[in-house]
Amino acid sequence: MSRDPENSSEAASGPDRDGIGPPPGKPAGAPLRPAGIMVIAVIVALEATALLVAAIWYGSQLLTGAPVLSFWGAVFTLGLLLAFSSWLYAVALFLFRGYRWPRAGALVAQLFVLTIGFPTVTGGYTVAGLAMLVPAVLAIVLLFDKRVIAFASRAGGAPPAL
Repeated sequence: MSRDPENSSEAASGPDRDGIGPPPGKPAGAPLRPAGIMVIAVIVALEATALLVAAIWYGSQLLTGAPVLSFWGAVFTLGLLLAFSSWLYAVALFLFRGYRWPRAGALVAQLFVLTIGFPTVTGGYTVAGLAMLVPAVLAIVLLFDKRVIAFASRAGGAPPAL
């Protein structure tokens, strides 16, 4: 039989009578993952997937002999697409884990998407432009939510020695 906690710190850190407490491996005072983090991580991961698909298509066009002005310029563009896609996957993963540094990376990525989305909408491709603008604006708004900031504040320290 368990006893009632005598002070509020025991009540906040320990599991309640149903055995429900903080998830294993997570400190008792750590905030739970807010829905905003999930939404931002999914948006960034989908953007990374779109860049990866574009890189695959671009690479296949390069291999099939599609005419290009500069072969090495095309290879450099392909490398940029692959690097940016990898970077966005890392941002999504570490933001989901609650690290601090990916917030800035996600914000910069969304600002890049906005700079492509606005001309796309005004250029007559409304659906494609809105498909870029709406998730980017949603991610920017959620990045400044206080629950997201509170959760994504973990600094990356050195790993334990043993």
